[in-house]
Amino acid sequence: MPHYVKMGTIPHKRHVQFRKENGELYYEQVMGTKGFSGIQSIIYHAHPPTQIRAAKKLKEIKYEYEAKDALKHRHFRTWDTKAGGDFLEARKIFMANDDLAIGIARPTEQMSYFYRNGEADEMLFVHEGKGKIESIFGELSFVPGDYVVIPIGTTYRVVLESEEARILIVESNSAIMPPKRYRNEFGQLLEHSPFCERDIRPPEKLEMKDEAGEFEVRVRAQGMITSYTYDYHPLDAIGWDGYLFPYAFSIHDFEPITGRVHQPPPVHQTFEAHNYVICSFVPRLYDYHPDAIPAPYVHSNVESDEVLYYADGDFMSRRGIEEGSITLHPSGLPHGPHPGKVEESIGKKETKELAVMIDTFRPLYIVTEAHSYEDDSYMYSWLPE
Repeated sequence: MPHYVKMGTIPHKRHVQFRKENGELYYEQVMGTKGFSGIQSIIYHAHPPTQIRAAKKLKEIKYEYEAKDALKHRHFRTWDTKAGGDFLEARKIFMANDDLAIGIARPTEQMSYFYRNGEADEMLFVHEGKGKIESIFGELSFVPGDYVVIPIGTTYRVVLESEEARILIVESNSAIMPPKRYRNEFGQLLEHSPFCERDIRPPEKLEMKDEAGEFEVRVRAQGMITSYTYDYHPLDAIGWDGYLFPYAFSIHDFEPITGRVHQPPPVHQTFEAHNYVICSFVPRLYDYHPDAIPAPYVHSNVESDEVLYYADGDFMSRRGIEEGSITLHPSGLPHGPHPGKVEESIGKKETKELAVMIDTFRPLYIVTEAHSYEDDSYMYSWLPE
């Protein structure tokens, strides 16, 4: 989120001497994007972040995609996604392309190491569970309904404060940002934006971990996971400032935009990235034109694939959908309400649904592991009962 934040203790000027009480220098790290022309933060470490004791390749990251077949609408019942492992081990990717990967994690164990994604920004939508992100930028708590955005290159770990969690994950090969149309030329969110800076939660607490020992950081880069061993705790920052940091935003703080007649999906947009957008469907009043049809009209995604993750409530235009369902409506096929849902919606005053939508502008490919969760009958669910 591009606004300035400062935490901890920092010197009065960049790139000058900043010393500890014993006279030793703190180690300054510039963490930025787009080769020093994007947003950045400057972090001050107690120990050199370059000092590595050992490096070991753990595994390669490869997705096995299904063979091409007839283009169909798809439905995956992810509620029974197997739980277990820590936050990284629990990830199960359902679909991906060159711009992003979409998956579910149901972790039940704590991370004994730290993680850094050197290939992608990450967006976590917390469906169930609570805990905190411990990162080089400090601690950031999360509860159900939170989006947590973690910039590329952030060293962190997830600490669960519940027995398990259910999290929708987006791994993004580009920065995840609020939509441009909601920001002015200075980056400030405008009055017509459905949320503002007051709704954004940066890290809440920064405590320098000046500890010696043996600490593991697993780094994803160049299509593999590498384990690095450090002699000092990786979260050893005394302070930092800048525009690049993890933050949380609750879907419950998204203020829906409504109108007299049905509004198009862009009014629900929450984030944008290269070649895709993320939208929030939240409880809202329906259209108030006397002849309004609250149900969405049939539409054709001629240039995008539409993914919906159903979190809670009554999904007005669909039947056979449940919590944790993921639907994929691919480009080239029209889709819309199930039979009877249009008439059924007329006269209704509000909806209680809660869902996350991801529209991609390049086709998504299904990972074969997702087949065990698929509802094969979904393509034909528009036929009369």
